[in-house]
Amino acid sequence: MSSNETGPILIRATSKRNGITTLFIGGVALLISVLWLTFAPDWLFLAGVFFTSASLVTLLVGWFKLREPDHSIEISPDHILYHHRRGNWIIDWDNVQRVDCPRVRQGLDHVNIEAVGIRLKQYAPFLSTVSPRLATHLLMEQRPLLLHNFDKNCASGDCFNQELFDDKHFTLESGEVLTGIKAMLANRMTQLRGRLGYDIYVSASDLDRSPTDFVHLMRDCQQARGDSAGS
Repeated sequence: MSSNETGPILIRATSKRNGITTLFIGGVALLISVLWLTFAPDWLFLAGVFFTSASLVTLLVGWFKLREPDHSIEISPDHILYHHRRGNWIIDWDNVQRVDCPRVRQGLDHVNIEAVGIRLKQYAPFLSTVSPRLATHLLMEQRPLLLHNFDKNCASGDCFNQELFDDKHFTLESGEVLTGIKAMLANRMTQLRGRLGYDIYVSASDLDRSPTDFVHLMRDCQQARGDSAGS
């Protein structure tokens, strides 16, 4: 994380770290595996194939790390900007109702999930900034969240499947009707608000600190904005 007096606070995702190192290790391992397959005896051929496969996977992991944006989140006095290789979303501070770590039931206790939740005042400003590619990614990424606080009164067992592919139209606060992938995302946000209390979720892998520490940072920024607006 880096910042200055006038610039935004920049958050570098943990998933972005060590991309060049991972790519280098994968390249070296692939070179070794080629030599292995060339000169090793036949009884070591299968082990060489497995080693080659692991090398290729390591190369892919390093490549995907390098493809991610340098910073996953920018926090400015006006808004929160999320970066992803599939697009961006923006949330103005005026549209943030609450930020916290969502909690789920685990036996008799409640525990935090590894994410930060943001509850919005209105959906329309957020949805207008999300590209279809990023909306599709968010729908895929957030599927496991539907399993939390699941409705045990669903006798048919089809409730999860219905929510997973909820493609009905969605009417915004302004009366505008959404269809397609953005309607699916809006419906998913409504479902997750009912289950976990928040609309948008930022994974711990997109942060440079624990979700709890990031929540404290967000609250400090929100309070600072409120103080500056009131002065």
